[in-house]
Amino acid sequence: MRIPAGLGSLTGQPAIAGQGGTSRLVARLLQIYAEAGRQEVEERRLFLWLPVCAGAGAVLHQCATTEPSAIYLCGLTSASLILLWLVRSSIVAYRTTLAALALLIGMDASALRVARASAPILERVQVSKLTGFLEEVDHRRAGARFILRITSAEGLEPANLPYRVRLTTPRDMPFEAGAHIALTARLVPPARAALPGGYDFARDAFFARLGAVGNALGRIDLAPAAAEADLSLRLYAAIDRARNALARRVEASIGGAGGAIGAAMVTGKRDFLDDPTRETIRQAGIFHIITIAGIQMTLVAAIFFWGFRRLLALWPQLALHYPIKKWSAALAILGAIAYDIGTGSRVGTERALYMTVIMLGAVIFDRQAISMRNLALAAAAIVLFEPDALLGASFQLSFAAVAALVAVWEVRLAATTGQDSRQEMPLRPAQIDRRDRLLEWIEHTRHGPAGLLVSTLCATAATASFMAYNFHELSLYVLIGNPLTLAMIEFFAVPGALLGTLLYPLGLDGWVWSYLGLGIQLVMWLASWLAELPGATVHLREFHPGAIVFLCLGVLVAILWRSMAMRMLALPLFAVGLVLAPMGMKPDLMISPAGDLLALRDTEGRLMVMGRRPNPFLVEQWLRADADGRNAREVEQALSSPAKSGQRSAAEEGHLRCDQEGCVAILPQGRLLALTLERTALAEDCARADLLITPLDAPAGCRASRVIDRSTLAETGAISMQIKPDLIAMRRARVEKEDRPWSPAPRRNVARNENGAPLPRATTPREFTDDDSAETAPPFQ
Repeated sequence: MRIPAGLGSLTGQPAIAGQGGTSRLVARLLQIYAEAGRQEVEERRLFLWLPVCAGAGAVLHQCATTEPSAIYLCGLTSASLILLWLVRSSIVAYRTTLAALALLIGMDASALRVARASAPILERVQVSKLTGFLEEVDHRRAGARFILRITSAEGLEPANLPYRVRLTTPRDMPFEAGAHIALTARLVPPARAALPGGYDFARDAFFARLGAVGNALGRIDLAPAAAEADLSLRLYAAIDRARNALARRVEASIGGAGGAIGAAMVTGKRDFLDDPTRETIRQAGIFHIITIAGIQMTLVAAIFFWGFRRLLALWPQLALHYPIKKWSAALAILGAIAYDIGTGSRVGTERALYMTVIMLGAVIFDRQAISMRNLALAAAAIVLFEPDALLGASFQLSFAAVAALVAVWEVRLAATTGQDSRQEMPLRPAQIDRRDRLLEWIEHTRHGPAGLLVSTLCATAATASFMAYNFHELSLYVLIGNPLTLAMIEFFAVPGALLGTLLYPLGLDGWVWSYLGLGIQLVMWLASWLAELPGATVHLREFHPGAIVFLCLGVLVAILWRSMAMRMLALPLFAVGLVLAPMGMKPDLMISPAGDLLALRDTEGRLMVMGRRPNPFLVEQWLRADADGRNAREVEQALSSPAKSGQRSAAEEGHLRCDQEGCVAILPQGRLLALTLERTALAEDCARADLLITPLDAPAGCRASRVIDRSTLAETGAISMQIKPDLIAMRRARVEKEDRPWSPAPRRNVARNENGAPLPRATTPREFTDDDSAETAPPFQ
């Protein structure tokens, strides 16, 4: 076995004691890492960190408080290019400047993406008559959800007209994509994050050019269009119609929950799934079974590549005189692109397509198909064209898993072929024996179930941090569920999807969907069994904001470096991340962005919800962040409506009272919290409450010690508060003076007296002084 220079001597010598021994140990470690660094440079592993730097630049741009100056960014990028040429003779300066240039390119790409996606966003709730083209229709078991490209909207100026809106209807949609329709809809702005650091739908909606969401009211009719839809919309609509027809065919052929899963696997349409089925596969850790992502794209490309190559090999003249392998790779690229388009070209599918095209392109140009360099090129493509995806869970999970699998493949290849680039070291007989046993074990685990389990373990370890950060849970039995899921996708889903789609126009596809349904039944039986096992899902509280940075760096260091000495640097990064993770604030009170829904910790330590307009998704975000495994809909049904206060537990009733005008609760030290939902109750609550929360504008003379009203929440977004006897710690979803296209600075409506002078407010945002992690203030004055 080849090992890093000096490492064998270090581990083989007796322990060194004393000050001189410590100095020699430090010198030896420096020597080891210097040699490991040279080896990484020789293998050109530094290139892999350029997409990381570019990605860091894109993330910094996305997280900026205000919109960075495009002119300033262009100036810095130009200066870096000039500096790169000037310092080309100095290796250290050249590499440092190159890393800085990559970071600036990532920021430039993000700025360009923001400019391309910019479109009007609805500012307030309103009911309007709309006309537009149907872009996409997702049918459900009851009702439908659809995306409408707006052509006109009553009450909105053309300059404020959203580019597209997403609507739902409780009835089945009578029209398919491509139709120009007219309807009345209740429109609301895209929802902001339910809690500080939580998922921000408004940001994703901005990059999808969704200016509003809402519900269709009344009838939906065809309407004449002033102009014909553009070519791209007509093509996309035709694809969506074909997807819907195929999804209905699969769902009807298989039936039940299996039919919904089959439709999602084949077409990417997931709206037929019911909540119990989603929860079952989520708890089993196999939710990726209903997503079109990397494994499906890779298998489709492999089937096309193998099929075309076998077909071309039937002609000896072609096989002997022409590069049919390269031809097959080119045809497989076209097949992969067609598969991406046919499944809706979602973000996750597009990322898988980038990697597949680069891999097959390597075959065409006689390069190694599976390599970390190819993955780095795919990541660079994402940074350049979709930098907003870097903050999404889909990108983080898919690339972490693929990178871990590629790293495992590199280790196996190096160990079994003897091509390890690390220097040879003289080995003692005992070391030679250990080396031979390790090589024998690696050879045995390369294929079969053991190899699959090792790969699954590595991929799971690489994605664990992102799973915990984004979803606040981990599945303990993923090592059982994932291999079976992969086998099901490989033997049932992908072959069945391709064959069934080819036979569907001929009406000969029925038996294919029966075959697919058999595989789905097996997986769902296992998923149900795994979900019922004790401890199937481990719920985790929300992380400290800085923990994921160190955990992400740890994953990158462990995967991108080749030498063991360099990979060991991941350990302190993981240690810091794991120490920081549980140090996040455990809030006693969560306030929704609109201020009409609260979650307050009761005397038993659990969150209880109060307010109006129940929102299961928002409640689910709160429960997940609090490591609470209760079902969000059950909590919402039992607690969220003031009219249902009789259903509350005795502990909750002990310090909570609700009626149609709002709720009051007793805080520590006997302080009174008031959630005021109706304007008629504002005067009374202002007079007696210590903490007043309302979705309305509080009157200027409100005497409550703390007031959080509509204008305050417009500046802060969702709020989490930790209430202690001596202070209040508060985190806000919007940082102070934030002003981005998806999170614009609120318009200030200042109350004025008869003479036009501004009236003083009882409280101001200065009462909560900002901090990186939380804002603190004396509890009540």
